[in-house]
Amino acid sequence: MKTVILKLKRFLDGLFEDPLKLVDDVTDSSGLPVVPDQKTGDPIWVDVREIRMRYTIPIKGVYPYIDSLRKGRLAAAKCRSCGKIYFPPQKDCPRCRVSDMEVHYLSPEGELVTWTVINVKPLSFMHHKDYVVGIVRLRDGINVLAWIDIDDPAKLDVGVRMRLVVDKRPDENYITYWFKPA
Repeated sequence: MKTVILKLKRFLDGLFEDPLKLVDDVTDSSGLPVVPDQKTGDPIWVDVREIRMRYTIPIKGVYPYIDSLRKGRLAAAKCRSCGKIYFPPQKDCPRCRVSDMEVHYLSPEGELVTWTVINVKPLSFMHHKDYVVGIVRLRDGINVLAWIDIDDPAKLDVGVRMRLVVDKRPDENYITYWFKPA
């Protein structure tokens, strides 16, 4: 069964096998779990405790917005009472305090507002090369935080036109979204 969770579990198990042996060896010889960072060579403390979490999130109130990804669209919630648009979508309008929201499909085009290159990654993304995360202001005026698919971050600049991509991200088995230069 090829699920994201099983693939991630196998990846994390393999990821920790050699480094944990290294930490054990270093701790045995020096008394401290301090090893050189693989990128910088700087000393880092490696905590050898493992924490794994499994969780579920009830999504009934926002399911139509999540389901819109299956249709290749990114959707926000729009309050029928005051017209305020929320992304990420939510079930209730904090402005009006009502639960009268409708699906509002967002424009797939916008401009890059800001970005950063992620090279110190959380464990669940360690299998990815360094990646870019940015904020894109869509034509609707809504800001969306997402990955930016680009081969060279030096090509990015404020105002670069971006286009939404809704698809399965490589190495994952579910639909998500990201942007790439238009």
